Amino acid sequence: MDIRLLAIAAVLPLAACSSSEAPVESTPPPPAEMTCKADAAQSYVGQAATPDLGGAILKATGARTLRWGPPRSAMTMDYRVDRVNVMYDDAYKITQVTCG
Repeated sequence: MDIRLLAIAAVLPLAACSSSEAPVESTPPPPAEMTCKADAAQSYVGQAATPDLGGAILKATGARTLRWGPPRSAMTMDYRVDRVNVMYDDAYKITQVTCG
């Protein structure tokens, strides 16, 4: 068998995979700036934790997500600029409002 024929047979499948077009890189859009401002929600400390109050805290802080912190529960330590944390006690009274 001719060596040239073997070389063509080896390169031909690779040539079929090549493309003349440049690859298109898609970059995700930058995230919306929604940073939490906990100072705006400190007036809610001492009030009863309710879903309606949670919505008001979200709106007041400008956060994207709300995380409730029940008493004696473990929480992750990851920091997110768009999240507000609302901790409450056994009587469902808000004890702390923080960002992260």
